Amino acid sequence: MTVVPAGDRTALLICDLCGAEDISAQAAPAGDLVWPLVSELGWSGSAFPTGPHRCPRCSTGEIPPAEPPARPRTYGASYTMRELDGVALVTPLTDLDSTLADHLRDDLMQTAAAHPRVVIDLHAVGFIDSAGLGLLVRARQEARQHDSVLDLAAPSRFVRTVLHTMRLDGAFRIFPDQQAALNE
Repeated sequence: MTVVPAGDRTALLICDLCGAEDISAQAAPAGDLVWPLVSELGWSGSAFPTGPHRCPRCSTGEIPPAEPPARPRTYGASYTMRELDGVALVTPLTDLDSTLADHLRDDLMQTAAAHPRVVIDLHAVGFIDSAGLGLLVRARQEARQHDSVLDLAAPSRFVRTVLHTMRLDGAFRIFPDQQAALNE
C-alpha cells in the first residue's frame, strides 16, 4: 500500500523505490482512485492506492534493479531480550521477516506467557512481512491468554502503514519510542 490515510483530511504517499514520503494537504478521495493526489504532488504511478507510486526524484524513468541488494544475514544475533523494571523488552535488530520470525517465535511466546508486560521495540525494523506480522499477532494472543499486555514501540513508517492497512493499529498500544513505552 503506498497511499494511506495519514490523519484528519490528509493522505500519506510512500515511494515504492526509495521509500520517500509525502503528505497530501487533502484526504484520499472516497473510492479506489488516488490519481488526483499522486499527480498534484508531482508523483507518478498507478491511479490506485496500492501503487506502485514513485516520488518526483524517482520518476525519471530509470528502471529499478530487479532484486534489492543483498543484506548480510546476521540472524545469530538478530534480537535481544531483557527485563527492565518488570517489563520484558524484546528488540529485533533487523527486519521482521519469515526467517527472523522462525528464530524469534519460541522465545517471544515464552516471554509473552511469563511476563505481565512485554514491549517489542521495533526501532531497527524497517520491513515486516506476513510471517512477522503473524508473529506479533500470535504473541499478542499468547499474552492476552496469560492476562499480560504486549505493546509495540518505535515502529517505522512502513510498519505503521502495514499495521494500519491490516487494521491492526488498534490491536496494539503503539508508543513513539522505547522510553515512552517503559514509562507507561
